[in-house]
Amino acid sequence: MATTRPTRRAWAVLFVLCGAIFLEGIDISMLGVALPSIRADLGMTTGALSWVVSAYVLGYGGFMLLGGRAADLWGRRRVFLVCLGVFILFSGLGGLAQEGWVLIAARFVTGVAAAFMTPAGLSIITTTFAEGPQRNKALLVYAGTAAGGFSLGMVVGGLLTAASWRWVFFAPVILATAILLAGIRLIPRTRQGATANGGFDLAGATTITGAMLLLVLTVVRAPDVHIGWTAGTLAASAALLAAFVAIERRSAAPLVRLGLLRSGPLVRANVGAMALTGSFFGFQFVTVLYLQELRGWSTVQTGLTLMVVGIDSVLAPTLTPKLVERWGNVRVIFGGFLLAALAYALFLPLGADWTYPMMLPTLILTGLAFALAYGPLTIAATDGVDEAEQGVAGGLLNSSFQFGSALGLALVTAVNVAATEAGDALDGYRAGLVVPVVAALVGAAVMAVGLRRRAPETAAAREAVRV
Repeated sequence: MATTRPTRRAWAVLFVLCGAIFLEGIDISMLGVALPSIRADLGMTTGALSWVVSAYVLGYGGFMLLGGRAADLWGRRRVFLVCLGVFILFSGLGGLAQEGWVLIAARFVTGVAAAFMTPAGLSIITTTFAEGPQRNKALLVYAGTAAGGFSLGMVVGGLLTAASWRWVFFAPVILATAILLAGIRLIPRTRQGATANGGFDLAGATTITGAMLLLVLTVVRAPDVHIGWTAGTLAASAALLAAFVAIERRSAAPLVRLGLLRSGPLVRANVGAMALTGSFFGFQFVTVLYLQELRGWSTVQTGLTLMVVGIDSVLAPTLTPKLVERWGNVRVIFGGFLLAALAYALFLPLGADWTYPMMLPTLILTGLAFALAYGPLTIAATDGVDEAEQGVAGGLLNSSFQFGSALGLALVTAVNVAATEAGDALDGYRAGLVVPVVAALVGAAVMAVGLRRRAPETAAAREAVRV
């Protein structure tokens, strides 16, 4: 149960959980830098190589909602520690892989482990720190750590890959083992959760996991397959989602209580999460292609260039809490999206000979925008949710982050390929950059609805998520 005044142990638990989310961020970003070396060593085709990334996204996005509910039902500490152990095992297996299919399978299971571990860790924070300034501060530190891991990973990945791409998988094993040992010692045991309230909703779990798997697969593979295949998997996902809703309406112990989704702030936070990661990962994808393929910069040079975006890891726990306390979550998130739209728009006139100072305003504004939006979105998505459903709320949010990143990459890829075929590489990059601008503006528009309704809706929204 969350307390008003966090103890030293509570802050120590936060430190452990920040280590875990740092691990996730650095793991993802290091892999992106190592992909060319992996292809050369294992003799993988471009299509097979893309599955090294897609398999992780598929496991992560497909099982995230199930992972959040599992944390609520089976105990957050248990789920977090067990899945961290699975993460360690299969990350190590990836580093030992001698065949491409082994690496792809290992990445899928690693993604599933992260899908259970991440919402469990987030719900431990939201149930350890009382709702209000202390929880907000904890969540903003947590969000800043995640961003810092991603930013640092691009540089560390380049350095480790210079020695061997296998260290991109072995290094997280070392860090994760230290986090696991600290977690066993510091994370307190709590009451097991809600299994007594009717058991586990197997039918709901099966349909929603299948729907999420197909939805993520549709988005990830859309740029590379025939439109008929995309339409088929999308229709199958929609059918499973409809079945899930029907099951949840009749279930005595639903996997996701549908009343939770009647909260306007929660829905807007999740839509905002998709817009934020979709715009950011789309922008990063175009920028990396521009720097490495058009300009010929090395992976280390690219990582160092993008590292300035990591300013959010400093601003999120220092500046953002003061802004949230003064202006509230919605206004701060809205400002973050406006800054993001401006940042990406400044990159639209991209030239073949741009200097680093010409790129710097966009990179700094992107880091600032992420600092303003990411942490407050985490607060908004869990604020007012009962303790027994914090895992589900965290799963919804992380599903939105993951799906948004996959959707953003798919849209940018499709636009980039079409524009490149009609013109040249630079035309493709410029066209692709329009997608992040539009996504950021969509996020701002969604948050603007919350600005108008914020005052009268607060009490009603809290009641809705409890009904």
